[in-house]
Amino acid sequence: MKKTFFSLLFLLFSVSGIFAQLPENRMKWQETPLTWNDFSGVPDLHNDFDASTNSGISYSWSLRSSETKAELFYKVRSYFYPDLSWVKPGKDSALLLAHEQLHFDISELHARKLRKIMDGYVPDLKSDVKEVLERIYEKNENARRQMQEKYDRETRHGQDEAAQEKWEIFIRSKLAEHEEYSS
Repeated sequence: MKKTFFSLLFLLFSVSGIFAQLPENRMKWQETPLTWNDFSGVPDLHNDFDASTNSGISYSWSLRSSETKAELFYKVRSYFYPDLSWVKPGKDSALLLAHEQLHFDISELHARKLRKIMDGYVPDLKSDVKEVLERIYEKNENARRQMQEKYDRETRHGQDEAAQEKWEIFIRSKLAEHEEYSS
């Protein structure tokens, strides 16, 4: 009975939660870098920025439980959304592409951090697992957004080449540090 309940809970969460909000056209993070051809969104010509990367993290989970223990199964992915990402005509430089790539890499870093947390999470049969996982996700998502904002602020949206290079080194080292949690 409990297995059926948690399977139904997982199905309901998957259908009505995260996946219902995701655009259909998305790319999973991979070692191969983005190209300008991946940016198929319509540029916002009134925006001060020359390009925009739309990326993020999704997760799903299920729980198998018995009378004495519960086992968590999960999937965490970082995605790039081509139809929501754009570059203004004539602004497609290698430097700007490297800046936009790092936004996607920051999302992947936080996907790895979330996988690490999920690996260490031991469900308690007495707690509301869905609520706990939502809090974990929200905390991680807030950290991801804050890092994205700090990155843009410190690099002046990729205009400060020295700061951009420091961030690239930093994010590469953090991705390597969390390599065992790559997808």
